[in-house]
Amino acid sequence: MTSCKILVIGAGGLGCELLKDLALMGFKQIHVIDMDTIELSNLNRQFLFRQKDIGKSKAECAAAFINKRILGCQVTPHFCKIQDYDDIFYRQFHIVVCGLDSIVARRWINGMLISMLNYENDAVDQSSIIPIVDGGTEGFKGNARVILPGMSACIECTLDLYPPQVTYPLCTIANTPRLPEHCIEYVKVIQWNKENPWGVAIDGDDPQHISWIYEKSMERALQFNIIGLTYRLVQGVVKNIIPAVASTNAVIAAACATEVFKIATSCCVPLNNYMIFNDVDGIYTYTYEAERKDDCLACSQIPQTLEIKEPSKYKLKDLIAHLCESTDYQMKSPGLTTTIHGKNKTLYMPTIASIEEQTRENLNKTLCELGLTDGSELMVADLTSPNTLVFKIKYPNVNNDVEMTVC
Repeated sequence: MTSCKILVIGAGGLGCELLKDLALMGFKQIHVIDMDTIELSNLNRQFLFRQKDIGKSKAECAAAFINKRILGCQVTPHFCKIQDYDDIFYRQFHIVVCGLDSIVARRWINGMLISMLNYENDAVDQSSIIPIVDGGTEGFKGNARVILPGMSACIECTLDLYPPQVTYPLCTIANTPRLPEHCIEYVKVIQWNKENPWGVAIDGDDPQHISWIYEKSMERALQFNIIGLTYRLVQGVVKNIIPAVASTNAVIAAACATEVFKIATSCCVPLNNYMIFNDVDGIYTYTYEAERKDDCLACSQIPQTLEIKEPSKYKLKDLIAHLCESTDYQMKSPGLTTTIHGKNKTLYMPTIASIEEQTRENLNKTLCELGLTDGSELMVADLTSPNTLVFKIKYPNVNNDVEMTVC
């Protein structure tokens, strides 16, 4: 335990509990990474922070607290995104523990650790495996799981277990609002930028800001005969609040820390491999083995199939929509490039403004118009993965469908 090097991702409600548990267990070398700063609303459950810490880095304040309180334990903070580091940074750790509230971040670190695996005779070299212990909570519910990349079910294998993140189309909130949330989003996204009463960005912890958004949202709700809008709902929408209960965080963090202890010391067989917890009505736990998907996007070596029935009518925007909306992929902002006649061609790149503007017209072109023939390859990059996906196109009049591999 003194030589085991652990990375804790996230220093929020679950992360504070994880750091406390791991340090008190006797682990001496802990790193923590978090890109967020401390807000007033964090103080009711994130007990490593105090009022004087508001506005400061969560990772740095949490590390300082643990280092001061638990002698012999060295917590190293990283105030940045996980995407800011490459594989060289992650290879130094023996175990990665996730206390995240982001599915995208989970998928990214999952992809990174899988990309670091070595294979011998088509079998995973177990010395290259860095176990992931992942915890998650929402209200009175939570889960803990152990992932052995390349051997057990990974995040992508069980992607359908995560509820889709709620977003509201701009055209709906602007023209045909139907829900209280639509009214709040309109004021938050459109009206605030137009009127900007204080000349600053929205601060979800400022009562004046919340009150102003509440009043304007009520006006819009009355205009469209929408009921159910409350001050608490405004707070939840503005701050994108996920219900958090301190006791649930404590239970899940304890379960995760126990699994870390098992893996680090080999004192007991680790969880196999998914545990759910629910204390909404009494206390209920259930453990089962989540199974690997044979055609998993991240951890399988098997090409996937994607059928395009009418390539002469199938537009690039349809392909992008499929990559974003399909439960198998759930991408966020995929960028696509290809090679035509030996030359690289960018089809669409949403993350760079100048290139997005130049390639926007391609969205309404069909795959055939873009020069994509049977056997063409599409390189797809997305923020959900550190790896590039390569799609090999096969049209339906050919026996093979669209194959995909990871490079």
